[in-house]
Amino acid sequence: MDVATIGGILIGLGMIVTAIILKEGVEGIAHFVDVKAILIVVGGTMAALLVHFPLSRVIGIFKVLRKILTAKEENTSEIIATFVDFAQRTRREGFLSIEGDVKNIENDFMRRSIQLVVDGQDRDFIKTMLETELGFIRERHKVGQEIFTALGTYCPALGIIGTILGMILMLRTLTEPSKVSTAMAIALVTAFYGLSGGYLLFYPMAGKLKRRSEEEILIKEIILRGVLLLQSGASPRVIESNLQAYLEPTKRAEIVARKREEREMRGTGGGPA
Repeated sequence: MDVATIGGILIGLGMIVTAIILKEGVEGIAHFVDVKAILIVVGGTMAALLVHFPLSRVIGIFKVLRKILTAKEENTSEIIATFVDFAQRTRREGFLSIEGDVKNIENDFMRRSIQLVVDGQDRDFIKTMLETELGFIRERHKVGQEIFTALGTYCPALGIIGTILGMILMLRTLTEPSKVSTAMAIALVTAFYGLSGGYLLFYPMAGKLKRRSEEEILIKEIILRGVLLLQSGASPRVIESNLQAYLEPTKRAEIVARKREEREMRGTGGGPA
């Protein structure tokens, strides 16, 4: 579960609700609940989305939403350590010596990629196959980002349309003061729903998807590089230094510190009994 995404949404909504309660009290929340405004914004936004995208893509929005809320971060240090370990073993015993361990790798892309090496595929075949898969992954991620960007565009726009509709109704009821406030409420509440949905939910989610896509592609590029180095028979030290070049300086420093601690532990006989 992505605590940051859920926490950000809850904090944003919580601040708005708190501001309303501080001004109007708990009963003031009822002033911001309007079924007609919800129908205009939600119904209009979904209609625009169906016009923009195929039905299968719109239905798939729930899978994309689940990815936003539940995606977990890969441990790049573990990935690099795995490649270094495999390089050490394959130099001594050959690629078949790691076949049993490859099946236990959780990362599906990494497992399938290393299996190609174990199966004896040549470098060009492996590179072409994995780069093609990366290209399709980028395209799939791009569609998810486009859907939430579209939602962030249409939702405020429908809010403005609702505002215009409310203003028209208000102007038609100027001779009936009791109806003016109702029409004005529809106008303003609809704008509130549209702008809140667009700028508090959908645009930030599109940004989160973009960032997640970049992180996932980076992980897969590290794996691709590691697989090609492993297949070429590069030394463990060369593989480690090459893959660490993809990491942020802080993560490189963490790896160096961890290795220093391990050396110190070995030097003292494994630490206190």
